[in-house]
Amino acid sequence: MYPRTESGLVGQDVYRSIRRDIIFGRLDAGARLRLERMKTDYGASVSTIREALSRLATEGLVEAPGQRGFAVAGMSDAELREIADLRILVEGHALGLSIRAGDTEWEGAIVSAHHKLSRMEDRMAAGDTAVRETWKQYDWEFHQALILACGSRALMEVHGTVFDKYLRYQMRRLTYRGATAAAEHRALLTAALDRDVIRAQSILRTHIEGGVADCLGAGRVATEE
Repeated sequence: MYPRTESGLVGQDVYRSIRRDIIFGRLDAGARLRLERMKTDYGASVSTIREALSRLATEGLVEAPGQRGFAVAGMSDAELREIADLRILVEGHALGLSIRAGDTEWEGAIVSAHHKLSRMEDRMAAGDTAVRETWKQYDWEFHQALILACGSRALMEVHGTVFDKYLRYQMRRLTYRGATAAAEHRALLTAALDRDVIRAQSILRTHIEGGVADCLGAGRVATEE
């Protein structure tokens, strides 16, 4: 379907690159996406770029207003709250299923994922902002590991999309809540290992709502529509 390089499918690589640039804020909310410029920036044909943007539009990360080209999807405080509520619903449900079904391999995976995350949290706490993308990558890996035993590929895919939309808002600024977030992650790990579904879901809700409050309280969340 796509031309191939040694690294894999060109179209898939372009899609992932554009998606990452949107999530991590390198492409601003509301910005027009001009195909000829993107052809140069991403080293791909116009048709490949257009296909990637159409795919991203189905995920809500790109808009095609009135069929007049493409633009990065806008952002708003209200949407952030909606995404957070959806994440609590989806991730909380998956977390409960995973805790009940997880085996020893799953326990090892969440301990390992938390270890990596805690190391990046230590560096962030020390003021090393150069690792912020690695920190968020390990944050994603920890939350993914927690729900990995849920037994539903569809649920995992939905969670991945919702988490990335939530992450996009976080990356509008450096939303590191320091010791508070680190303590919540440790508490989540402990509750999961204790197989305490109710406690784990409660901690998760507090964790997500705390992140939203931090973003909104700082007044740095974009409100482009």
